[in-house]
Amino acid sequence: MLRNHFKIAWRNFIQNKTFSAINVLGLALGLASSLLILLWIQDELTIGTQYPNAPYLYRVMEHEIADGRIVTDEDTPGVLAEELKKQIPEVVYAAGFSSPEQHLFSVGNNVVKQTGNYVGADWLTMYDTPLLAGTRATALRSPNNLAISRRLADALFGTYQKAVGKSVRFDNYLDFQVTAVFENLPANAPDKYEFLLNWPLYLEREPWLQQWENGGPGTRLQLRPDADPAKVNAKLLTFLKGRNKDIDAHFNIQLFLQPETEAYLYSNFSNGHRDGGRIDYVRLFVVVAAFLLLIAGINFMNLATARSFRRAREVGVRKVVGANRASLIWQFMGEALLVTLLALCLALVLVNMLLPSFNLLTEKQLILPLNNPLFWMLLLGLLVLTSALAGSYPALFLSSLSPIRVLKGTLRFSAGTQVFRRGLVVFQFVLTMLLLVGTIVVYRQLQYIQNKNLGYDRENLIKISGEGGLAQNYRTFKQELLQLPGIQNVTHIQTNPLENGNTTDGVHWVGKDPTSAIQFNNTWVGYDFTKTMKIKILRGRDFSPSFGMDSANYLINEAAAKRIGYKDPVGQPLTFGRTAGKIVGVLEDYHFNSLHVAVRPLIIRLAETWNYDNILIRTAPGQTKQALASVEALYRKFNPKYPFTYSFVDTDFQALYKSESIVGTLTNVFAGLAIFIACLGLFGLAAFTAEQRNKEIGIRKVLGASVGSIVTLLSGDFLKLVLVAIVIASPIAWYATRGWLQGFAYKIELEWWMFVLAGLLAVGIALVTVSFQSIKAALMNPVKSLRSE
Repeated sequence: MLRNHFKIAWRNFIQNKTFSAINVLGLALGLASSLLILLWIQDELTIGTQYPNAPYLYRVMEHEIADGRIVTDEDTPGVLAEELKKQIPEVVYAAGFSSPEQHLFSVGNNVVKQTGNYVGADWLTMYDTPLLAGTRATALRSPNNLAISRRLADALFGTYQKAVGKSVRFDNYLDFQVTAVFENLPANAPDKYEFLLNWPLYLEREPWLQQWENGGPGTRLQLRPDADPAKVNAKLLTFLKGRNKDIDAHFNIQLFLQPETEAYLYSNFSNGHRDGGRIDYVRLFVVVAAFLLLIAGINFMNLATARSFRRAREVGVRKVVGANRASLIWQFMGEALLVTLLALCLALVLVNMLLPSFNLLTEKQLILPLNNPLFWMLLLGLLVLTSALAGSYPALFLSSLSPIRVLKGTLRFSAGTQVFRRGLVVFQFVLTMLLLVGTIVVYRQLQYIQNKNLGYDRENLIKISGEGGLAQNYRTFKQELLQLPGIQNVTHIQTNPLENGNTTDGVHWVGKDPTSAIQFNNTWVGYDFTKTMKIKILRGRDFSPSFGMDSANYLINEAAAKRIGYKDPVGQPLTFGRTAGKIVGVLEDYHFNSLHVAVRPLIIRLAETWNYDNILIRTAPGQTKQALASVEALYRKFNPKYPFTYSFVDTDFQALYKSESIVGTLTNVFAGLAIFIACLGLFGLAAFTAEQRNKEIGIRKVLGASVGSIVTLLSGDFLKLVLVAIVIASPIAWYATRGWLQGFAYKIELEWWMFVLAGLLAVGIALVTVSFQSIKAALMNPVKSLRSE
């Protein structure tokens, strides 16, 4: 019986090559797209969960409650980790974790610049980092200890086996001893580093982090397996009271735990509440994968139902000779399974071919896990689900046909069947319309971000690190830079000009409410900061060497001026910490953080020399390439032992929105695939409709109907369905895209033309697809179609 069913299925597949090819190709593209998305989703879901101790690992987060709002971040006091181990019995291990830093390592003639972190001694144990040499317990116990990756060890020593116990020169002024070599971190590791340094050394370098009122680094901890996180959270709620002198009734910092397994996916907080993050993209692409499978499955369902006339007599004969409905259902479901199996095999080939490009686009290292039994179970599930989705309705419909009506030749599609088929086409194009609108909105938002006036000119602006000899010789370096052709201005800034996370509430002015604690962003800059950045000064002046007291004075932005409340702020007193000075200038608000957040109050202080900062160089338009060569030569003169590295601020700006850019590109790709798959089905239906109405078309042409009128007749029904889909999809698309845009403080407005454009695209694509078959049918010689009459 099974063999007979298979033979019949294969014969039908071969006899209807066009429709079989449409079904297989449509399902293959839907399955391949879904598999790529599922591999991406699986990788996203595993980030932070791959550690053996993952269920017991937590990040200590802070709710800073001040000025009527709650700001949540991971910036904690540098001494918090050790205190938690002493005071909370449930904490087994705890470690501080600094922001990533780039440093220079040299062994003989081998010089390498890499990124890494300062961490507490428990780090390697907590995260169970695979060690190739050394021991976790002792690797970072002393200030001169250094743990490095296999990659860094190979670069410095030729092979990691030679590294342990050897000395490494650090930034050309310190010597460290390699005490451990760890395996290169996987591509999906949430924290990426090539070296780890001792935590007490970090606190010694940054003594302000030893004060409880200051925050900056992160704190990670591991709880006992039997510990209750809720009880630990209750202890953390008021842990800083009595330790942080800034905490009072009007400014409060509440600590809480975020599981390591959730930190990557749920990184966004809004006014103290978890507000999505990468999980939003995971959910989005789950929906996209479902859309693609549905569209492909609907193609199969529609074409199989439309062609049921061809199978009707077969069903009638089978029923007359004794076949029951169950056996017929199994036969047609088996045919759907065969088509889906062929499509799945083709999909696997496509995925294997496309994975390198997909990895390049998403910056991941995904592979087809063919050795994983769970992957084959997933494929089996997809096979069963897709074949059931695609073949269920045609099987039920065909098996329900009456043998008497079929064999008498009186079979007609019922109104319900026609409504169902049209409904499937409408549903397909509703999904397609949603993807089209999403593509347009994402593209427009990314264009808005890239072209938005940030309050400064990011073009022709180069950033280099003020490391090594540049920090001590900055003034001379600047003077010589300005003598080079193509260099317009030079300055420096303590923080990244695009990401300023420094905040303080220690700002005071005349008339300030003593019970309020207002958060200000702050940074240090050098002379010519506003000229180099091309920031507009609204009132007052920039810092100038002509004013000797400017080291105690301040520049503020518009947001800070509004918050302070001076009617005319220039010349008014302002105190930052213990430094009393005056406001010398008010700057136009410029974006010193991502466009996801609104511009916050900013205070800028002057420090013409400062370690660990960034030097900004403004080049003349069209002369950047020549200027860079001159800058590199001068850099090597001042910093001969450091490799010359630089970045363009506009490139760094675009990197801030890499996730959105990747999502935008993926949306474009999958929207295109969805349209193509939907059009395959429409093409098949149009071909079948033209075939069914072959004689009608011949009669109309004999009676004088024009080609245009026949094309209009055949295309009209399909275009009506597409228009219905546009009407249904538009409000759904508005709601969905509006929700996505809420994640940006600065965003485009949803406009009517976006939905009209998406609708016109859908209509145009559908019209082109249907018209091909319609014109072909209209041009056919009526003699051929009417010959049997």
